[in-house]
Amino acid sequence: MKRSRSVGASSPLNGIGKQDGDSRRKRKVAEISQALNVTPVDVAALRRMAISEGGLLTDEIRCKVWPRLLNVPTDTLPEKPEEIERENNKDYNQVLLDVQRSLKRFPPGMPDKQREGLQEELIDIILRVLGRNTQLHYYQGYHDIVVTFLLVLDERLATALVEKLSTHHLRDFMDPTMDNTKHILNYLMPIIERINPEVHDFMQQAEVGTIFALSWLITWFGHVLSDFRHVVRLYDFFLACHPLMPIYFAAVIVLYREDEVLDCECDMASVHHLLSQIPQDLPYETLISRAGDLFVQFPPSELAREAAQQYSQQTAASTFKDFDLVSEQQRPDSVLRRRLREKQALEGAAAGAMVVMAQPTVARRFVRLAVMGLTVALGAAALTLVNTALEWVPKLDLHLFP
Repeated sequence: MKRSRSVGASSPLNGIGKQDGDSRRKRKVAEISQALNVTPVDVAALRRMAISEGGLLTDEIRCKVWPRLLNVPTDTLPEKPEEIERENNKDYNQVLLDVQRSLKRFPPGMPDKQREGLQEELIDIILRVLGRNTQLHYYQGYHDIVVTFLLVLDERLATALVEKLSTHHLRDFMDPTMDNTKHILNYLMPIIERINPEVHDFMQQAEVGTIFALSWLITWFGHVLSDFRHVVRLYDFFLACHPLMPIYFAAVIVLYREDEVLDCECDMASVHHLLSQIPQDLPYETLISRAGDLFVQFPPSELAREAAQQYSQQTAASTFKDFDLVSEQQRPDSVLRRRLREKQALEGAAAGAMVVMAQPTVARRFVRLAVMGLTVALGAAALTLVNTALEWVPKLDLHLFP
């Protein structure tokens, strides 16, 4: 029997009554089950479910869906992970120190013996993945991502998913230097500038840079959020999306705090202190929807020149291509264009309905659909990357990352 690892790690459906919420929850569970049980598995539908409001709802569902989102076949995994030689491992001492400092990542009230056992498994998973992939380099913060998978999955499955994630989404963070990580951070300011030039200019004048968002990015916010439910909700979103989605989410957090930023003293120390202290009561579903919309409006290719990035065969962007599990008509460019047209149609219908005061319920429904449209649509679109990303980029010798 699977041990209870993450207490209360279910994602709520916000802003609706309990009865309606229970009904929508049951309907979503049924839709996820249907997508898992068809042959072949409907990965596009699973991505939409992971992105839409509430995400994958429970850890039990995540155990089934996360491997599908990462294209990890669970039926061929070894029954027992191989033993790890720790003492002569070059990363062991640093990994041990980081894991020993990770107490806050485990659920409060977890028995010490159980937590200590999980910490031992955490060390083994990290060393196992690094041992199998010698091109990868450990970084501080990596353990924050690995522990999230361990708390949701068992050691065997967590090892497989972390290995796939490390060679794809996290690949750029695991280079010998932080050059690619810094380049990814360079996408943050162009996104902010597109939406709120005043905030962008204020941050530029304060010379705050982007280092405040480093821990957000390299831990997928696992290090800075105290509520595990919020962490796994974001992991649902990020696993279903483009590897650069965490930087879009970082941007929407800054934009959400616009008033606080502009009220702050315009100097590096003050702005950095403000932004590095991430609020714990963020409206996560709203921000997830907003990040999805920004990705559609300003895809990485549009920001690449401003971020001065060059495309490389070693980046997460280039290695993401084997996640392209859907048909040609579900490719990101065609899906996003179609969904944009649908959203515009819905917005037009919503505006018309709002004029007719006798039909307020219909109007609210259309508005809600219009707001959620792109985020839900992003599920099929987001299993992207290189085939279509290269179609978005001008046919120059322009690369995303050096």
